[in-house]
Amino acid sequence: MVLWHPSVSLIERKPNAGKKLYAAPPVILCGSFLLLIVLGTLLLKLPIATHDSISWVQSVFTATSAITVTGLVVIDTGTQFTQFGQTIIAILIQCGGLGLMTFAIVTLIALGGKVGFMERTVAQEAFNQTDSSTLVATAKSVLIFTLIVELIGMIILAAYWRSELGWQTSLFHAFFYTISAFNNAGFALSADSLMSYVSDPVVNLTITGLFIIGGLGFSVWMDLKRHRQWSKLTVYSRMMIIGTIVINAVALISIYLIEYDNPNTLGPLSETGKWLASWFQAVTPRTAGFNTLAIDQLKDATSSIILILMFIGGGSLSTASGIKVVTFMVLILSTYSFLKRDEQTYIFKRELAKETISKAFALTMISIVVTWLAIFALLLTEEAPMLDIVFEAVSALGTVGLSRGLT
Repeated sequence: MVLWHPSVSLIERKPNAGKKLYAAPPVILCGSFLLLIVLGTLLLKLPIATHDSISWVQSVFTATSAITVTGLVVIDTGTQFTQFGQTIIAILIQCGGLGLMTFAIVTLIALGGKVGFMERTVAQEAFNQTDSSTLVATAKSVLIFTLIVELIGMIILAAYWRSELGWQTSLFHAFFYTISAFNNAGFALSADSLMSYVSDPVVNLTITGLFIIGGLGFSVWMDLKRHRQWSKLTVYSRMMIIGTIVINAVALISIYLIEYDNPNTLGPLSETGKWLASWFQAVTPRTAGFNTLAIDQLKDATSSIILILMFIGGGSLSTASGIKVVTFMVLILSTYSFLKRDEQTYIFKRELAKETISKAFALTMISIVVTWLAIFALLLTEEAPMLDIVFEAVSALGTVGLSRGLT
């Protein structure tokens, strides 16, 4: 989500309103998220939200982690929070994953309200779009698509877990995990995430399917709906699809080969189990945050691969974070062109704009600097191995939620 742009001042003057001022869209978006974090914090502090009293710091951390779909936790979600508290967390995840403006626009329409100029302006900033005429349709499509995908995921998981947990518990678990997975949040109701299902094909494929669909990006799915032929898809959609397939494939094979004989991860598993676990661990770092293997038991080489995956993230206008797959591809392509001494960078026989390349490098540099500052701060305050601290910082920046035990 774009929170600021050089062409947008922090305070803008409302047309035909004399000296009356109103906040610019980025400020409104930031303020909305802050208000939701405050509301979530207060709700999670209610006695009915937890089995035992939690501190304000724990409540703020959990609410912030949920609304930013980060997934890092300082207390166990499954044992510390009641079903009411877990439902609040799920709602915060859904709002954060899809964006407040999606819900605001659809709710306003449902109540018979009119989406005015101000609402459209803020929504444009949230969706990072330039055309305001299609915003309402976009918001509706995003919400409908989300509900359909989540409903399918919930039915599959509830039916599968029924014999193990009973209908009532299986329905709630399916509800929570579906929202957490689709929105790439990584919150789980068990302390070991999904490690008990490491060799379970139904759980592995359903959960990964949900967060891959969510992380690919709504714009890609809408493009696929409009154009069934590959050649008619936008350049962005084609880059996103190819990038996702290549990154997932490389990560899958790398983790499988590196961890194959690790007695603490893939070693004890069957051949099918090894591939399932490798697949899950290959796709989850791109901001999903679940794990079926013990993260702190992975080899350092595997952890370094996961660091890169967490930094890359998913797609734009998706439930994932990171610098984005297309940004990463632009970096690779432009670097390749530079090494070839080509003045232009091409993809699918089309030239990439200089502005696009500059934005990609600027975003990546800003992300690197912010990550370095976070690492430096943690080195000053925490007594932990360097790899654990770097892992935690990158995980937080990419809103992934994976941890080697620091949180």
